[in-house]
Amino acid sequence: MITSYKYEGKNKDEITKKCLEDLNVEINDVFLREQEEVGLFKTKKYIIEILKKDDIVEYVKKFIENLECGLNIKINKEVKFQDNILNVVLVSDNNAILIGKEGRTLESIQTVLKNSIKNQTNLNIKINLDASNYKAKKQKNLEFEIKKIAKDVLKTHIEVKLDPMNSYERRCVHNVVAKYEKLKSVSYGENPSRYVVISYKED
Repeated sequence: MITSYKYEGKNKDEITKKCLEDLNVEINDVFLREQEEVGLFKTKKYIIEILKKDDIVEYVKKFIENLECGLNIKINKEVKFQDNILNVVLVSDNNAILIGKEGRTLESIQTVLKNSIKNQTNLNIKINLDASNYKAKKQKNLEFEIKKIAKDVLKTHIEVKLDPMNSYERRCVHNVVAKYEKLKSVSYGENPSRYVVISYKED
């Protein structure tokens, strides 16, 4: 369980300061939700709810430990927040099981983890989960291929329809194409068949 801490009061700044002091944390160490309620005679009450990033990190570590038991493999893990993005790096003695065919097992683990955290916190936290730099290497290769395709489209002005991709890969394509002033990229279709078309911007 991920514990949330709630404080109520008439002055938002005062109760925010109090809850941070009570929990001995800085504002960057937490996710903070504010709610304002108006009572009788238009009196205002502020409700502050705080979730500690450290508590979320511990929850993820427990999640990975349960995954270890389920897959019956040893998994070393590094879990930390960078800004508000949760980075989870896994290394196993059997990375093939963790990654799965074309990274599908890795994507499934990330989806289950994201939904589990959301159920606990009601937060849509961005998660980057990788195993032995699989995604990082795949992204580098994908970026290389997209740059080659982009140069071809620039030269020929003929649009290119890419194979279906997941949201992470499509976002990578859009980011690469955005660096070319004369090109545009648009996603079409429905998951899991959603794909990207790269085309030349006509004057």
